[in-house]
Amino acid sequence: MHAPQISDSELELMKIVWSAGGTALYAQIMEALAEAGRSWQKNTVITLLSRLVDKGFLTVRKLGRRNEYAAAVSEAEYQAAQTQVLVNKLYAGSAMGLVAALIRQEAISPGDYEELKRFWEEERNGHG
Repeated sequence: MHAPQISDSELELMKIVWSAGGTALYAQIMEALAEAGRSWQKNTVITLLSRLVDKGFLTVRKLGRRNEYAAAVSEAEYQAAQTQVLVNKLYAGSAMGLVAALIRQEAISPGDYEELKRFWEEERNGHG
């Protein structure tokens, strides 16, 4: 999947929609922003949501006078695409380079490593 880049603010809105199960009303989005301590203006949020619709990340439908936004891209799809962008950009397409950097920085603990090995085996054996 090739996904256009989205801003940090757009990503924040996508995370709200994803955490709401993939659909959220405009009012729910504003409520989640307020709970997160964000005091974004209505027009700012509407502009960001419109950009996400234009980029193909969200769809919108009218429910009476309310707008319901639905994720057109799952969080897992977005993460996979962005991981590939990162690997290509910083590690010349080598996932090994990324993993090696994480190990060097101790971002992966020995316990994480064991868990990753189990995950790898399960995926290779078709039990994932």
